Amino acid sequence: MKAVFLDARTLGEDVTLAPIEQVTGALTCHARTAPGEVIDRLQGFDTVLVNKVVLGREHFEACPELKTIAVVATGLNNIDLKAAEDHGIRVLNVTRYGRSTVAQHTMALILALATRLLDYSRDVQEGRWARSDMFCLMDHPIMELEGKILGIIGYGDLGQGVAERARAFGMDIVLGCRPGQEPGEVDGYPRIPLAELLPQVDVLSLHCLLSEDTRHLIGATELEQMKESALLINTSRGGLVDEQALADALRAGTIGGAGFDVLTEEPPRNGNPLLADDIPNLILTPHSAWASREARQRIVEITAENL
Repeated sequence: MKAVFLDARTLGEDVTLAPIEQVTGALTCHARTAPGEVIDRLQGFDTVLVNKVVLGREHFEACPELKTIAVVATGLNNIDLKAAEDHGIRVLNVTRYGRSTVAQHTMALILALATRLLDYSRDVQEGRWARSDMFCLMDHPIMELEGKILGIIGYGDLGQGVAERARAFGMDIVLGCRPGQEPGEVDGYPRIPLAELLPQVDVLSLHCLLSEDTRHLIGATELEQMKESALLINTSRGGLVDEQALADALRAGTIGGAGFDVLTEEPPRNGNPLLADDIPNLILTPHSAWASREARQRIVEITAENL
């Protein structure tokens, strides 16, 4: 097996690729690969590993020896799957590697927003507590999670992990139907249409993949259906939410807050509506929910097993 990794830097420098090297016999690594370099770097290899490098029909036609694509992630939106099938190329991906770390990050966003953690920390740093005539500050309303309803859209491995942790905080779980799903019951949780889910949730957490069916799953209409106190969490994929509509809703107080680990364009070199500095109760993290060292090493091990 002759294997090349086109964007090895995306897994970080604190993990070992030894399990993959043992399976492949040898592994050529490039830290990053620009679009114009892909074909040259694929030449002569039958196996390619990628995280975010885009591979399409033009690459497969230029590299007929390519037989296997190992995506070191779950999402496959950077691979032209139809073209790969047409060229007899098998595409592998990695699942069930980040349940603990993504669920942990999701709960961290929920807790930070519910307790207004950043707002109160900022108040202390700016001296407002020191100037207060009371022993405490209570300027930002705090939400107690126990007894609140958590809506989850996308009840796969990650959604299940979030549900487990949310139950430990005493939250009630209700699942939302993704496009094409039917209402019913899953693991004892009701799964209901989105229009029924949105008005009742206190927190809505997204854990579904991005597709044409799920793009802008949450837009202005859906945000208007939510409680003014509700929180929206997205640790899944940018594009699931209409970001301009969300920015407008947060400014208008249509919903109570949002925590996002993903944006439509990453990195957001061309700007993004959610990067404005006047949006209240919004927490953005840089697609880091998956990135514990343990999870990244697990990706390597699963990829080796796939190969």
